Amino acid sequence: MSSCSIEYAGSSWEELKHIRQAVGFLVIHPKPKKTLKEITNDLCPVLSIQQLYRTSTMYWDDKYGTHTVSSEVISSMRIMMTEDSNNAVSSSFLLDDDSSIPFSVDDISKSMTEIKVMDVDMPPLIRENSGFSFLHQRKD
Repeated sequence: MSSCSIEYAGSSWEELKHIRQAVGFLVIHPKPKKTLKEITNDLCPVLSIQQLYRTSTMYWDDKYGTHTVSSEVISSMRIMMTEDSNNAVSSSFLLDDDSSIPFSVDDISKSMTEIKVMDVDMPPLIRENSGFSFLHQRKD
């Protein structure tokens, strides 16, 4: 593998650490037996308490029937979030919508060029295939 590939792979791996840890947390089976310390120190050290709380309380495994973390862990997370409520950084969720996007839907629609499908020539394989005959019917 070239050094360029390693650089990009390493960089991507690092950028995806929140997702990797969240997925790792979701797929472990003994979640009810895990303590908050084990979760925050060993399993998900880069995730905030709010992110862990949201993941834990929204988790539902209808296929295998596994449960989320214990009610004691949920309670501890709530207490920690209350204590951190004045900290703006800790109150952001990983999956929150970002309303700071600097463009509007109108900007996007104005930047798109209109393509008239009737002006596009069909590839020969589609033109010759009878299954696509409905595409030959053009409105004049």
